[in-house]
Amino acid sequence: MTSRHPLILAAATFLLACAGQDSAEAPGASDALDDAAQPRAERLKGLLSTLAADSMEGRGTGTEGAARAARFLAAELERYGVEAAGEDGYFQTVPLARATVPGPSGPRESFVLPSESVDFDTIPAERILTDQVNVVAVIRGSDPEVADEVVIIGAHYDHVGIGAPVADADGVLDSIYNGADDDGSGTVAILEVARELVEGPAPRRTVVILLSTAEEHGLLGTFWYIQNPFIPIEQTVANLQIEMIGRPDDLAGGFGRGWLSGFERSTMGDQLAAAGSPIVPDPRPEMNFFFRSDNVAFAMEGIPAHTLSSYNMQTDYHQPSDEVEMVDFAHMAALVDAAIEAVRFLADGPTPAWKEGGQEGLPGN
Repeated sequence: MTSRHPLILAAATFLLACAGQDSAEAPGASDALDDAAQPRAERLKGLLSTLAADSMEGRGTGTEGAARAARFLAAELERYGVEAAGEDGYFQTVPLARATVPGPSGPRESFVLPSESVDFDTIPAERILTDQVNVVAVIRGSDPEVADEVVIIGAHYDHVGIGAPVADADGVLDSIYNGADDDGSGTVAILEVARELVEGPAPRRTVVILLSTAEEHGLLGTFWYIQNPFIPIEQTVANLQIEMIGRPDDLAGGFGRGWLSGFERSTMGDQLAAAGSPIVPDPRPEMNFFFRSDNVAFAMEGIPAHTLSSYNMQTDYHQPSDEVEMVDFAHMAALVDAAIEAVRFLADGPTPAWKEGGQEGLPGN
């Protein structure tokens, strides 16, 4: 999940809201899982233990750790039998250049995409990155009547990398910001959703899996995909992102329940609720989470798009303490069950639509 940065798409610049963290929470363990749920929790723990390991170097954009993470994700999708949808197997190269960009506290070093206002030919070669990628896959729709309609599900696999050392409760310094919850949890949840879709009945609509890079620098990977989609973006009828589902949120109902950013803006939340989903409205609308994740890039294209989360304002956000050990895998497994049902509903049921005023605050509205 982003903190403070601009959204950059060609000439459009959209400043995201910033939220602080006001409460600390030790995760604790949820009630023991039943026999049916235990394997999912174990799979999620295994996946996240790899993705958020120190060897991934915090998955900072522009680092070998991020490239290593992308290779791991692609290998998992291939192992599940999900069809590749990048220009190079599962990889869609995202051209990025290091640049000084405006920020709420003054200019800062970040990344930019090529655009009408950013000519890569004028940027020194050593400032251009050529190895940063989105990981993209597709599950083809089975119903000829709606198979050309697309539901995009996604998460960002990047985090903030290696930074200033911070002492833990025992005084041990740690400089690797592993991002287990942000957004390792959402990324491995998407892997699990993809695996379930492939192993079960084929969805009626086509489902595109997008694991994006550079979210922490302005949703750049997602913006690049929208400009260069595997299937024309006009055919996309819904987007569901998953971000920070590693811990229960008491305000959302606790164990196994999550919230949908911008719930009130489209019919997606109401449709899921009517179907019995444990996904509820965002209990902190004042934090503007609807504008703080990759879903907003799709919303800017007119696509009903939301983020599923159970972020509870824990103070490990963007800290080295966002570690696998802090994740409640029983809760996470239960919420992945809900995510699978939600994606099935979007792929097989009625398409969501914006409510009146639902696009308020988006550029052009």
